[in-house]
Amino acid sequence: MKLLYSPASPYAAKVRMAARHVGIELDAVKVETAAAPPELLDSNPLGKIPTLLRKDEPPIYDSVAIMHYLDRLSGGKLYPRKDPKRANADVLESLCDGMMDSLLAIMNERRSRPEELVHQPWIDKQWGKVSRGLDFLDAHLPKTGRKLNGGHFALAALLSYLDLRFAEKNWREGRPELAAWPAAFQQRFPDFDVLKTSA
Repeated sequence: MKLLYSPASPYAAKVRMAARHVGIELDAVKVETAAAPPELLDSNPLGKIPTLLRKDEPPIYDSVAIMHYLDRLSGGKLYPRKDPKRANADVLESLCDGMMDSLLAIMNERRSRPEELVHQPWIDKQWGKVSRGLDFLDAHLPKTGRKLNGGHFALAALLSYLDLRFAEKNWREGRPELAAWPAAFQQRFPDFDVLKTSA
């Protein structure tokens, strides 16, 4: 299987980490979405990454759909089978993905407009969502426990993206529990440094 991705995409990082964790090999192929490569557009009309290409089967997108496919392919190794643990994992992933959506909205606002036209209230609104999410995560830190799940990989991707694109915000300040989480996660998933978001 081939995964179309960008090293800086937190959604792609989540998928790549999860696949490695459950032992599914993906041929990761870097694409530049701004260049509108035919292989991506022919496979995903939205032109977004990650997109998973399968031999003689339809492509799969977006990251959540890919994660659920990897879970089925691995025989249920990526998500808990029973509530409430399954619900907790799903909500954690949804929260982290939503925060990543807000971070990408900030990046798009900064990149798509001249500096004098950047709408700061919009950026502040999006950062407010991220900040509230970080405070919530610090107060309700997810345990890595005996088994990592999709929510853990979403959180790892989120925090590495914050380090990559928003280092000036210093998300660790005032959030000691959350600040310590990546090190605990890496003990369970040593490939974190290799597969996290990067420039």
